Amino acid sequence: MARISLSPPRTLFFRAMEWYSKRAYGKVLDPGKAMAHNSRVLWSYLRFEQSVAKYDKLDAGLKALAEMASAASIGCSWCMDFGHWESQRRGLDPRKLRDVPLWRESDVYTPLERDVMAYAEAMTANAPEVDDELAARLLGSLGEAAFVELTMMVAVENMRSRFNSAMGLTSQGFKEFCDLRDVPAGNSRPAV
Repeated sequence: MARISLSPPRTLFFRAMEWYSKRAYGKVLDPGKAMAHNSRVLWSYLRFEQSVAKYDKLDAGLKALAEMASAASIGCSWCMDFGHWESQRRGLDPRKLRDVPLWRESDVYTPLERDVMAYAEAMTANAPEVDDELAARLLGSLGEAAFVELTMMVAVENMRSRFNSAMGLTSQGFKEFCDLRDVPAGNSRPAV
């Protein structure tokens, strides 16, 4: 259950965000409703996400797997739900999306995809556990620009997932399969 009302003041700014969200996603996103209690936070976040959306050096599939591996490590069911829906909409293999919480046991990933998810988990750990060997492999496979983007996308997903988890935001029904509320982070497949 959300720790803050998801009925923020109906300012002009919130109504504009609400209209856009319904148009783009079919519903108003709960993180936006939570942030709308502080219009400066919401405005800053929206501008930030617009900038992040323009990153283009890292393959979109690798980016999605990194974000979802980070969200799974944190246990953010909202991010897993939305990430699965958005990634599937963009054409990512549904098997790869479904298996993110148990990627180590799955046989659907390439060695590069496994390195990307291992890196995302290592960055998400408290304290980060990134080792030189993994970073060097990724740098060699991706190049500097994509490696920097990968690192930033994992950091961005950490921000998203930690905000949503701390606010008590859970799956919003974008993808019924990806609800991790009762699953220890990254350990096993959620109950269907």
